[in-house]
Amino acid sequence: MSDPEPNGVRLIVPQLSRLYSGLHDFVETLLRVVAGVALVTHGVGKIGDPFGSAGMVESLGFYPGAFWSLMLSLTEFVGGILIAIGFLTRPASFAAWIVLLVTVWFHWVTLNQGYQGAEKSILWAAIFFYFVIRGGNRHSVDAKIGKAF
Repeated sequence: MSDPEPNGVRLIVPQLSRLYSGLHDFVETLLRVVAGVALVTHGVGKIGDPFGSAGMVESLGFYPGAFWSLMLSLTEFVGGILIAIGFLTRPASFAAWIVLLVTVWFHWVTLNQGYQGAEKSILWAAIFFYFVIRGGNRHSVDAKIGKAF
C-alpha cells in the first residue's frame, strides 16, 4: 500500500505522489507570481494618476476619495509587486483581499449583477486570502530574509 498524502488520503495512482510533491512549491509560487502580476496590471494605469479614481471610490462611499484612490493605486501596483516577489506577502495580500471584497460588493450589490458579475472578484479574493494565510513559501523574499508576518 502507498504512503498517504499529507492530508491522509491515499492516491489512486500512487506513482503520482512524487510528481505532486515535487511540483507543490513551484505551482504555489506560480500562482503567487501570476496573481501579483495580474494585480500590477490593474494598478499600472492607476499609479500614473493615483488620485484619478477619487470620484469612483467616493461613489462607493469611501471618503476622502483622494486618500482611498491613492490607497487603491498603491495596493494594486506596489502590492502586486510585493506579492509577486513574495515580500511582505501577507500584508500585501491582505490589502489586495480587501480591495477584491469591495469589488465583489460593487458588482454583486451596487451594480446588481449577482454572482455572475462578481465571480472573477470572488476567485481573486480567494487567491489573495490563501496567501494571507499561507504566506510566500520558500521561494519568496520573505523566506530568503527569514522574516514574515
